[in-house]
Amino acid sequence: MQNIQTIKDSYGLTGLRVSTVVATNTLGSLDPPSSGAFADEARDDMVGIINFLSNTSSPLLVNVYPYFVYASDPTNVRLDYALLTETNPMVQDGNLSYSNMLDAIVDAFYWAMEKEGVSHVDAVVSESGWPSAGNGLITTPLFAQAYNQHFVKKFLAMQSTPKRPDHYLEGFIFEMFNQDQKPPGVDQNWGLFYPDGTPVYTVFS
Repeated sequence: MQNIQTIKDSYGLTGLRVSTVVATNTLGSLDPPSSGAFADEARDDMVGIINFLSNTSSPLLVNVYPYFVYASDPTNVRLDYALLTETNPMVQDGNLSYSNMLDAIVDAFYWAMEKEGVSHVDAVVSESGWPSAGNGLITTPLFAQAYNQHFVKKFLAMQSTPKRPDHYLEGFIFEMFNQDQKPPGVDQNWGLFYPDGTPVYTVFS
């Protein structure tokens, strides 16, 4: 990132920002969000990354997948909380209330950054989605449709997270097409369309 920033500056490309993508597992703790902290094995790298982003006024790109949290513990994680379909508060963290897991994970990153002395870096959801097949009854077109429709509505409404109410959240759906050449299972089934271009389900009505 530093090398790219140097090249960018040398050409006077002031309208471009340099960032990188990180996975949720760079956090060692995320529940409740205020416990958010970087994992020991990722901390040194993450501190360098977020300080660079702070110095260049660039956002941190985060891949956020509530599906994997739910799939790992469906007994204790509410499906509607993971699917973004719940509207009532499900998690109370101090004076902050959470009705969906997406907000909670993003805010855990904000807490983690603040604990390292960085409080002015915005988070952008670089990937999120729900698979439509590959893991039994929790991966259906209906669930994938519900998640992505609520995901889109959230961003079109320019909603924020409880911890950063003055910064609306931005994000991107993973992914456009199912990848039928990946190993069978969930990995093949994140797309909005089949490889032949027909829709798996409707997101935009």
